[in-house]
Amino acid sequence: MILWVKALHLIAVISWMAGLLYLPRLLIYHFDSKVGSNQSETFKTMERKLLKVIMTPAMIATWCFGIWLAYLNGAWLEGWFVSKLFLVTLLSAFHGFEAGWVREFGEDQRRRTQKFYRLANEVPTLLMIGIIVLAVVKPF
Repeated sequence: MILWVKALHLIAVISWMAGLLYLPRLLIYHFDSKVGSNQSETFKTMERKLLKVIMTPAMIATWCFGIWLAYLNGAWLEGWFVSKLFLVTLLSAFHGFEAGWVREFGEDQRRRTQKFYRLANEVPTLLMIGIIVLAVVKPF
C-alpha cells in the first residue's frame, strides 16, 4: 500500500510543480500582449485552466497523499518532516499568490513588472530543492 501512496504522491507533486513553474512564464508572455487582444484572451484561458484544472487539484492531491504517506511512515515528529511540511506550506502560499496574479490578469490589471514574474518563477524551484533534500537525505 505504501508504495502506491508514494507513487500517487509523486505524480501529484510533479503535476503541481509543472504548473507552479509554467504559470509565471505564461504571465510573462501575457504581459507583452495588448489588453483586449485575441492573444491576451487566449492567455487568460490558458492561465485559468492551468490553475483550476491542473494545479489546484494536483496541490490538493499532493497534500492528501502526503499526509497519508506521513501517517503510514510515522514521520510526524521527525525534524526533517516538520521542516518539509513548513516548506510545502510556503509552496502552497505561493500557489495562492499565483492564483491572485491570474485573477489580476483576468481583470486586465498588470500591477507588477515582467522582472517580478521572472524572479517569482524561481521561488518554487528553490522550495522544491529544499523539499527534495529534506525528503531524500533526511538530514535531521
